[in-house]
Amino acid sequence: MTLQGFFVPGPHDDGSPVTGHYYEAASDDAARPQVWAYTGALSYAPGEVLVLHAMSSAKVARVVIARDGLAPETVLDQKIATVFAPTPADCSVTGCDWPEAFRMEIPAGWKSGVYTVTLTIPGHQSQHMFVLRAATPTARIAMILATGTWCAYNDWGGSNHYQGLTGTSGGEFAPHVSLLRPWAKGFVLWPADAPRIPHASPLLSRPRYPHMDYARAKGVSKKYASSGWAAFERPFALWCEGQGIALDYLTQHDLHRDSAALAGYARAVIVGHDEYWTWEMRDHLEAWVDAGGELARFGGNFFWQTRLSADLLTQTCFKTTAEKADPLAGTNRLTSYWDHPQVGRPAVATMGLTGSMGVYAGWSRCAAHGSGGFAIYRPEHWAMAGTGLGYGDVLGAASKIFGYEVDGIDYGMTHGLPHAAEGTGLHGVLTIVGLSPATTLAHSTGPHDLDHFIGTLDAEEVAAQVYGRVDAETLGRASRGNGCMAEYRRGKGAVFNAGSCEWVAGLIARDRPVEQVTRNLLTGVWG
Repeated sequence: MTLQGFFVPGPHDDGSPVTGHYYEAASDDAARPQVWAYTGALSYAPGEVLVLHAMSSAKVARVVIARDGLAPETVLDQKIATVFAPTPADCSVTGCDWPEAFRMEIPAGWKSGVYTVTLTIPGHQSQHMFVLRAATPTARIAMILATGTWCAYNDWGGSNHYQGLTGTSGGEFAPHVSLLRPWAKGFVLWPADAPRIPHASPLLSRPRYPHMDYARAKGVSKKYASSGWAAFERPFALWCEGQGIALDYLTQHDLHRDSAALAGYARAVIVGHDEYWTWEMRDHLEAWVDAGGELARFGGNFFWQTRLSADLLTQTCFKTTAEKADPLAGTNRLTSYWDHPQVGRPAVATMGLTGSMGVYAGWSRCAAHGSGGFAIYRPEHWAMAGTGLGYGDVLGAASKIFGYEVDGIDYGMTHGLPHAAEGTGLHGVLTIVGLSPATTLAHSTGPHDLDHFIGTLDAEEVAAQVYGRVDAETLGRASRGNGCMAEYRRGKGAVFNAGSCEWVAGLIARDRPVEQVTRNLLTGVWG
């Protein structure tokens, strides 16, 4: 399959949309029309200086900056001088090191939000984005953007935390990734007619991944549907705007840097895929909840500990190689699973749920033919008010809100009601409202479903870390998970965790009960 646009194959690419390695990168041909840019920081506040670094084959580029929304608001439209500059081969790890092309002090009148940066020259256009946080709260609710996961999945330049150009083979994933590069295509703007990840392939057939087929054929990042503003937070933000629900915006990086990042907000919301967190992010979020904050999480797969450089521009996660490769192996800052015994900080302590009790649902051979929603066990719970759903009904089945990665909890049943099992590591009281099955293992159903994408690695790692050994018994335990919707009371505050990445699919589809639960959590009285 011929790659489109500026996408190139990696050195070990096998041509497959699923297992292949291809990525977007600048060309070293100065005559080829191209323009690219990144900002000097991930987020800014009014009064700070926005810095844009760029390279182009043209001497002049048009730059348009707009606050994204139902009707994007253009705040700047002008031409800037640009030059061609080489791009380091390891730019994904060390940054692109392009020259500064533009800077400006951000006016006080710009509102908090996600701002797109569109650069255009004859023959090429690209997009970037930055976040504008509020100098002081202007809304009751803050959206915490899952920028740790944006960084982990961004494959512009060739490397991310999944595939890469590093290591002795030149084909290994990158444990260090830089913010000083463009965002992958599809992270800023959702591609037209692009499929989301959930997909139930026919039983007894080879599993298919339509989103990856689409990406390779159309010239879009392989990870466009897994992370980024366009996939999750943007549709949620647009729904809120349409409902008249005001939001301020900040990043996980802001939460890491500033223990008071959430001061002045009664509620916060996390949406989509927040797989990667630092120790400091958890500290600051937990302190805010314990002091009375209310967090509504419509997201899945709380899983990995990361570290950030002092300037917040490089993220580190050694993942499954951490015990051998991480310089901080032997300490609790090991960049591995939060549920790893050496880390000693179970994910459930912060969110009430954990990715290691999930994680996959609705695709591949991972509960792909499940209900697609949460089976409701406590319809009398305040979060369910106005939905009309009763015991045993399923929330979000029609719109497939359950997947593609989910968070769960070990639980038992008493008189038809689920409750958290003993010894889970909770730091408060968990009330389970809804559940559905999930798994870490793509099960085999016949001779035609060979699957090289979701194999046994996740189940083996969870078995090793959670149960201390890998055998048939522990693999079975590790592979039987769930996705959970639950209220978690800790300190003076609470977390309501709808533990699924695809919750936004219900808002996109205007699924009325899903909208009602969302409205209850954002604007209703908790408890």
